[in-house]
This record gives sequence, structure tokens and C-alpha cells, in this order.
Amino acid sequence: MAAPAAVGAPGGRRPPVAPPVAARPRRVRGVDVAVVAGYLGLAVLLTSRQWGRPDRLFHQDNDQMLFEWMLARAARAVTAGENPLHSAALNAPDGVNLMANTSVLGLGVPLTPVTLLFGTQAAFLVAVVVSLAGTATAWYVLLARRLVGSRVAAAVGGLVCGFAPGMVAQAGAHLHMAAQFLAPPILALVFRPGTDRVRRHGVALGLLVAYQVFVGEELLVFLALAAGVFAVAYALADRAAARRLTPALLGRLGVGALVAGALLAYPLWFQFLGPQHYQGMPFHARGFQLDAASFTASARQTVLGDGYVPGLLSPNPTEENSFFGPGLLVLAVVVVVWLWRRPLVRALAAVGLLAALFSLGDTVRVDGASTGLPGPYRLLAGVPLLDLVVPARFALICVPVLGVLVALSLDRALALAPVGGGAVPAVPGAEGGAAALPGTGSGGGAAALPGTGSGGGAAADRPGVPVRLLWGGAVAAALLPLAPTPIRTVPTWPVPAFVADGGWRAYVPAGRTLVPVPPVTGAGVSPATFWSARTGLAFTAPGGYFIGPSAAADPTARWGAPDRPTAALLRRAAETGETPVVTDADRRQAVADLRHWRAAVLVQGGLHRGDAVRRTVDALVGPGREVDGAWVWDVRPLVG
Repeated sequence: MAAPAAVGAPGGRRPPVAPPVAARPRRVRGVDVAVVAGYLGLAVLLTSRQWGRPDRLFHQDNDQMLFEWMLARAARAVTAGENPLHSAALNAPDGVNLMANTSVLGLGVPLTPVTLLFGTQAAFLVAVVVSLAGTATAWYVLLARRLVGSRVAAAVGGLVCGFAPGMVAQAGAHLHMAAQFLAPPILALVFRPGTDRVRRHGVALGLLVAYQVFVGEELLVFLALAAGVFAVAYALADRAAARRLTPALLGRLGVGALVAGALLAYPLWFQFLGPQHYQGMPFHARGFQLDAASFTASARQTVLGDGYVPGLLSPNPTEENSFFGPGLLVLAVVVVVWLWRRPLVRALAAVGLLAALFSLGDTVRVDGASTGLPGPYRLLAGVPLLDLVVPARFALICVPVLGVLVALSLDRALALAPVGGGAVPAVPGAEGGAAALPGTGSGGGAAALPGTGSGGGAAADRPGVPVRLLWGGAVAAALLPLAPTPIRTVPTWPVPAFVADGGWRAYVPAGRTLVPVPPVTGAGVSPATFWSARTGLAFTAPGGYFIGPSAAADPTARWGAPDRPTAALLRRAAETGETPVVTDADRRQAVADLRHWRAAVLVQGGLHRGDAVRRTVDALVGPGREVDGAWVWDVRPLVG
């Protein structure tokens, strides 16, 4: 969200402006290395409960299974030259439209060596670390090069942007939402303060946008919305700069759109019109909204958090996107008032406020109770693409807004000398030593923190006030309660040795499938997805955890494949723990379903109500036998 420097000042006077921060030599300093190492160390710490623990998954286990599978699929596409947009390894015989799901090819392809050498769990954890630390680093670089003069201020701002509660919550489940490291460079290209090299920067913008599509399209929608609101708000705050910069901005956007459009034409066609495409979403997006009280609450993955209150104020543990606590919100209000004359700050405030309001959904709730007040999200209900995003995730836009505001305020405070020595902004290179930071709009005077006085007058007669220390303490007090804790993990059933060690190969000839039991689970935990991921997509299976059409003639979205009658019967047994009465009609239907799946063997691993499921399968196809930690039913004689 880099913005040009202010060109005007109160009273019509033009303040002296310091040389743009972007003009500094771009050399890597020791402090830069230390900051990035700190981000990496924190990200590794947050994932520490799962390293070397194949029996553990992060709290939203089904989502991790999906992304592990996507990483394995990306590695297969690279090594075997398979179509990266479609896979037949799940949902046999129809396959899965990967472009219409969160395939994260932008992460999976570069991580192929990790996936092949260390497995999908390690690749997933590396992806989480890269997403968190990479996002923080990208914002740190943008802040240091474009917006602030202090590396300390940039480091703290990057910390907020990369490790806010919403980022940590998303990282445990949704790689496509946590991987935001492309957002800062995209914004830096869109809002360049210069007007030269339009085509060059437009091409770079188009390439980054195209890459972002293969990391996460939903984030790109949020980014476009935030950038649009920011541009309008900034133009209203600084019309002279808007008139000067708009032609180049539109030129970059035009070139970028042409480049991205050319690169994405076929993938987007495949997504919306290709095999197994779907329409809408398999859940009511409007139901995933945030409670207004969540903005001042503590998330469960913080030092002050617990698992009870967040559960009342957010849809689930992965969507705690707004839990900023009262301290940070009060701090943000103070910063906005303090630096209000800066067009950049006004534009950021507009973006953050609008995003927070959209996250409240259709009807505003406070402390779990509906107020009956309509939420602004209703304005987006019919807007294509925006009507498909999860309302609760709009609050993620507030994360970089707050991070940038914190960085700007720290930079301003660090540039102030103690009041006892005369409060003047210390900006290197400023004419006369009294220039404002770019974009502050404070004319040549001595801007100071509220209540500390300004240059000259009675302020010089008072004892010195350690302004930097006071403001640094306020920032620390607001951020320390948000300090993240290691992401919670839950136990998972291991992949049975019969599957992991390849014992199934003796049962499954080419062109046939291994059917994990239950074979199709919709939005439930999917052994097919997990086993396939952990074995490197070694076998083909029906079912799985993905989004697809409801039927061949009905593109309405649903979780998983349409349930065959046998799959529905086994799922009921797994959910209830009760063995149903199996009839001859059920047995005939089971044979038909097995033929549809091209099944060769049925395999049941660990299940919470496994006895009921095993008895049901026995009644359908005959008794199975235990082999290497799994119950196995060889159905080749039945299927033929």
C-alpha cells in the first residue's frame, strides 16, 4: 500500500520533503538478516508440535489432509509430466478439477524436492513456515524501502502483518490464505510513486498476478478490493497526486491485465468450464461471519487466549481473523488521529474500516446475539466473485492495515527528539532538519505526539519526555497479548501398513482402484485423501475431500463426489456406530457401486466406530481379513 509523498500542506504551503525512502541503496544489512531469521524462527516455533509427529495434524485436520494431497499432486505433475489442472487419483472414475479447488501449485511446484525427499507432512510444514515468515518478510521489505526510515519500525510492522492471530489461525489449515507474500510486491507495483517504465512494471505486475492465482485466488479478490478502496480514498485525500499518478497507474494495470489474461486464459477456462467444474459453493458463505465482539477478544492461539470465547465469536478455529484485542485497536485509532494529515493514513483507515464492516456478514451480531442490524456485506451479495468469498476473511485485510499503521507510528516516534531538547522530526536529508516524512503533510513545523507539545514555546521549558520510550511501550503493550502460541494439533489415525508399505499392490491391477472405507465422505474426514497424500498418490481411489459438481447434469457445488448408495450406507454406520440391516437389494447395489468405482480391494483403517463399519462391509461383500493393520476385502471375484 505504498503511497506517494504529500504534495500539499495546511494553509497552502508546500512543506520541504525528504528524499523518498525508495531511493536508498538496496543493500542487505545485518539487521535485515536478523529480522528475517527472527521471522523464520518464530514460524518454526509455531509449527513445532507437529515436526516429526506423523500421528498429529493441525486442528482442522481435514484441511491439512487436502493440502498435503495437493502438494503431493504438484510433485507428481512435475516429475511425471501430468496435467497440473486435473487429477484422476481421487474421485474415480471422474477425477477432480484441481483448478477449481485450492491446488496451491504456486507452493507445491517449488516445494517438489521437499515433498519427494521428506514427504507431504514435511512439505506442508515448510509451506506454513514459508507462508508466515515470507509474508512478514515481504511486508518488512516494502515498509523499509518505501514507507518508513527505521528498520525497527519496519520489523515490527512486518511482524504484525505476518503473525497476527488471523494469519496463525489460517496457517494451520488454509495455505492459500496464509501465503500472502506476493501481496506487498503486487501493491508496490500498482502504487509506484514514479511514472516511468510503465510497460516494464506492468509486465512484472501481470506475472505476479498470474502467479498469485496459482497460490490463492480468494486472496487476489481481497487484494483487488482493498487496492481499489485505497486508490479512491487516497485520490480524495490528495487530488493533486492522484491527477499526476493516475495515467501511469492505469497504464501499469492495463499492461498487467493483458499479460495475466494471456497466461491465465486456459487455466481459468478449465476452472469454470472444464471437466468436473462446479457453480457456487458447497456451503452458505454468509454463515461464515464474525461477531463484532471478536475484534476486542483474544484468539485461542495467543498467550491470553482460550478455546471457549473464540468459539462463540467466530465460525471455527481457522477463521479467527479479527481477534486484535482492545489494545491494538485503541492504538490504531490514536495513530489515525495523530497522523490524519497524511493521505496514506486516511486511505488505510478507509480500507480497514470497510473490511471490518464487511466481515460482520449480513446481520450484525454482538456477543453471540443478533442485533437485527443489516451488515454491509449485503451490498456484495450479488457481486460476482465477491459473493463467493467467506465474509469472515474480510478481516484479514485489516491485518496489513494495522501493521502499516503501527510501523508508521513507530517510525514517526523514533524520528522525534525528546521534547526537552526541542521536538523536531529527525529525517535524514531534510532541508533545514525540519521536514516531514513523505506523506505526512505536516508543514515544516515540529510535529509531536499528542500532549507532548510542539517545537518552541513552553515545551522547551518542561523536563524532557522520552517520547520514543513511551510510544514504544504503548506498542509493546498492545502487541504482547497477541503473541502467538504453537498451533494446536490433534491425533490422527496412522496410514495402515497395508497401504503405507505397498501390500495393496498384490490386489490392485492396472486400471482398478483401492477403496478406503468409508469410500466417500463429503465434508467428513477422508481416509482416501490422507492415504493418497502420504503415499505420494500411489493408487487411485474413489471419493476424497474436494469440491465438485453434484451430478454430471447438475453443476451445483458439493463436498466430495455424489454419494453412491453403498457409500451413504457405510457413512451412516461410521457416524452412528450402528450396524444397519443389510438386504439382498443392498448387496446387489454394492456390486453395482463397486463396478462403478472399478474397485479391486476395500481397505478399512482406524475408525472411531470401526466395528460397525466392518460388520456392515462383511454383510455386503462377505467377510474380510486383517492384513498389516487393516481390514481387507478382496472384491475382484464380485466385480469381475
